[in-house]
Amino acid sequence: MKKIYDWFNERLQLEDLVHFLGKKYVPIHSHSVWYYFGGISVFLFIIQVSTGILLLLYYKAGEDQAFESILFIMSKVQFGWLIRSIHSWAANLFVLSAVIHMFSVYFEKAYRKPREMTWVTGMLMLFLLLGFGFSGYLLPWNELAFFATKVGTDIMGVIPVVGKPIMVLLRGGEEVTGATLTRFFGFHVAVLPGIFTVLISLHLIFVQRQGMSETEEFSNTPENEKGKMPFFPNFLLRDLLLWLLVLNILAILAVFFPWELGHKADAFASAPAGIRPEWYFMFMFQSLKLIPAKILFIDGELLGILSFGLAFALWLFVPFWDRKTAQGHRNRFLNYLGIFVIAFILLMTIYGWLS
Repeated sequence: MKKIYDWFNERLQLEDLVHFLGKKYVPIHSHSVWYYFGGISVFLFIIQVSTGILLLLYYKAGEDQAFESILFIMSKVQFGWLIRSIHSWAANLFVLSAVIHMFSVYFEKAYRKPREMTWVTGMLMLFLLLGFGFSGYLLPWNELAFFATKVGTDIMGVIPVVGKPIMVLLRGGEEVTGATLTRFFGFHVAVLPGIFTVLISLHLIFVQRQGMSETEEFSNTPENEKGKMPFFPNFLLRDLLLWLLVLNILAILAVFFPWELGHKADAFASAPAGIRPEWYFMFMFQSLKLIPAKILFIDGELLGILSFGLAFALWLFVPFWDRKTAQGHRNRFLNYLGIFVIAFILLMTIYGWLS
C-alpha cells in the first residue's frame, strides 16, 4: 500500500491534500448532528446520477416509446425494476434531506457572513432539485404524470407577460404532447444536471474553504474548552457510516415498496380522480386551491403564485436582509418565521393528502 501511495504521491502531490484535510476540524456541540445532512444529500445525488445513467441505457424518450421502455426496464431487464425503484425513492429522500439541511442552516444562522454565497448556491440547488422532480415525473408518460404536468404548466401560464412564453417553452407548444416529453427529457438529463454540477462544485468549494459553521454558543466558548473532531478520518468515517445506513433504508423502500408505473397517458382521456402532485409540491398546490377565485380585482391564483414567488425570493436572499441587533430581536423574529414556514408546509401537505 505504501508503494502504491508513493507512486501516486510522486505524480499528484497527495501530501498537500492529506495535510489540508488533516488541519480541518468539525465543531462538536449539541447541534453537530445537523452537519451530516449535507453529506447525505451529496450521497443521494451520487445515487441519482448512477441509477439515472443505468436507466438511460434502456429508456427511449418519445410519445410512442417512453411508457413501453419503462415497462421493458421493469419486466425484462435484470434488476431493472429495482434500479428504477431506487432512482424514484432516492429522488424523494434527496428532496427531504436537502430540505432538512436547508432548515438546519437557517436556524443555526449559518448563512451569515462570510457564508452568504454558500447559502445562495445551496438554495439554487434546492430549486433545481424541484425542477428535477417536476421534469422527471413526466418521463414514464403515464396518465398521472401527464395530467399533473398539464396542471403544473397551466399554473405557470397564469403569470402576467412572461407566463405564456414560459409555458410554451416548457411544453414545446401550446399543449402537453410528445414534444413536451422530449423537452422534459432534455431538461432532466442534460440542462439541469449541467447547472447542478457547477453549483454543487461551487458549494463544496465554499464549504471547504470556509469550514463548518459554528453556533454562537460554541464561538463564545473559550478556545481550550471547545470540542473539535478531525474531519479526516473521524468525521468522514462517521459520514460514510451514515451513508451506509441511508443505503439500507433506500434498499428496504425500493424492495418492499416498489415504484408503480400506472397506465399509459392518453391525451383524449379525462383526468383520473384524485390527481395530485408529488408531496414536495403539495403545500403550494393545496394553498392555491384554497385561495378564492377573486380577491378584490386580482385573480386569486395569480395572487397566490406571485406571493410564493416573493416568498422564495426573500428566502433566497435572507443573508442579505437578516441584520442581527444588539438585543437579538431580529434573531427571534427569524426563528419564529422559520417555525411558521415549517408548520405551514406540514399542515398544508397533510391537508392536501387527506382532502
